[in-house]
Amino acid sequence: MNERQPLRRWAIGSALCLTLTYGPLGISPVYADSASDPLQQAIAQQLSSADAQQLPITEFYQLSDGQPAWQAADAVESLVEALNSLENDGLVPADYHADTLLGEFQRSQSGDDAAQASFDIKATRSLLLALDHLERGKVNPRDVEPQWDAPRPESDYSLLRVVHAVEDRALDNATELARPSSGEYQQLRDALKQHYQLANLGSAPYLASREESLRPGDEADDVIVLRQRLALWGETDLMVADSSAYPLIDVQAASNQRVFDAPLESAVKRFQRRHLLQEDGVVGEQTRLALNTPVSARIDQLRVNLERARWIRPMQSAEPRVWVDIAGYRMHYVRPNGQHWDARVVVGSPRRETPIIHSTISHLTINPSWTIPPTIMREDVLPRVRADIDYLARQNIRVISPSGEPLVAEEIDWQRPSGVMLRQVAGSGNPLGRVVVRFPNNDMIYLHDTPARGLFQRNQRALSSGCVRVEGVAELAQMLLQDTGSRYQFSTLLSGGSDRNVNLTQRIPIALHYLTAWPNAQGEVEFRPDIYRRDATLLAALQRPV
Repeated sequence: MNERQPLRRWAIGSALCLTLTYGPLGISPVYADSASDPLQQAIAQQLSSADAQQLPITEFYQLSDGQPAWQAADAVESLVEALNSLENDGLVPADYHADTLLGEFQRSQSGDDAAQASFDIKATRSLLLALDHLERGKVNPRDVEPQWDAPRPESDYSLLRVVHAVEDRALDNATELARPSSGEYQQLRDALKQHYQLANLGSAPYLASREESLRPGDEADDVIVLRQRLALWGETDLMVADSSAYPLIDVQAASNQRVFDAPLESAVKRFQRRHLLQEDGVVGEQTRLALNTPVSARIDQLRVNLERARWIRPMQSAEPRVWVDIAGYRMHYVRPNGQHWDARVVVGSPRRETPIIHSTISHLTINPSWTIPPTIMREDVLPRVRADIDYLARQNIRVISPSGEPLVAEEIDWQRPSGVMLRQVAGSGNPLGRVVVRFPNNDMIYLHDTPARGLFQRNQRALSSGCVRVEGVAELAQMLLQDTGSRYQFSTLLSGGSDRNVNLTQRIPIALHYLTAWPNAQGEVEFRPDIYRRDATLLAALQRPV
């Protein structure tokens, strides 16, 4: 190594202090005056006259002592290679001019200092914009999720280390600084890379609709197509084809490809598990449709969820934390000691979606009554009451005024009720069960128990009116009390009266996220139904040129 390099790096560190002195948008007068090289002077002049920058372009050049970064072909080539690699992150390399930078570089070299300075700044902007999108997301979540209630992630990669990576022609190191480091993000990225490879292999015949499901033991030509569709999705041991047509896949032949045998049944079950389908090994209509999904659609699904993963990066690193995976029908609690606790959940139906929320758990309500929300009262309860006034008594529902005073049900005009609230008393039939986990939000959403525990056995659980029913919520409540240093035991609290609020001594962060592709506990990337039809809007925003 050049023995002057440590001194140079010390000087770069000193320049970082100057950055703080002159602010994110200003050019140090000393820096501009000291730029003796004409190209450096041209860069300094163009930076000083540039419009307000949202990217740290000025700071980048301050940290490199005003030196141009992209005046050698190998530097530009390494940049283009790094930008093209972002395709595996679901980003569009053309957004950062990966397809034109080399040509622009060659043209700038025959121009004057101003032309070369303009290219240098453009290349730096391309790199920094790519790093910004890689770290924080290309799309502002509020543009596609109007109820998004959290700020965009802050940039926290080291710009100094990016400068070093550029100097060393190691642009992969720069992208790694910005790329989310979670295991889930890497699994999504690996899956996207794999699906790009699958797309290059070609397709397989589609499995035709059938009057009867394909079942283990069946013998039919459709079984051969089933094997081919599963092989396309990674079950390569089932493949029967010309191996030269699939150079990236090891092709093996089974003894009788028309028979739905045990290995094929196991492969179908694995596929069903990865797509939140009933894991029964039977190929019915839902499994057939999932098998016939184009590879391009799964690529789009992965890209959309890599973007969501970038949005939620800060929340995913918080400990302790509770987070609800809405489309995956799971709740996860990472405890202060690092222990993980998971549970199945029931979430809002497509008519009454569970919103994305970022908040903190503040208190529990033990043996809760249920004040019926206006929408549920209007759409669900009032039609029953109009048909049979005794419905209220059978469901232990009391009629009260907005101030809580009891009213006589028979005296209410149920065709046009006014100044009326309905409250279901605590008890075994109360939809909230024995406990509610509460956190501040604008949608009156909470986690709660339920007497309808059979719903947790379903694979598709978008069934509630928006709130989240949690299997085993009593265990969660006890852990929350224990982990926040509460003196209460949940079992003791249950023996008390109704509607008892117990504050947590420390608040626990909670987030409700919507992810239609995400790794499961087995490390497989699950593809979930887009129950709220949100993927298309985000995909369109991702595709929109910068």
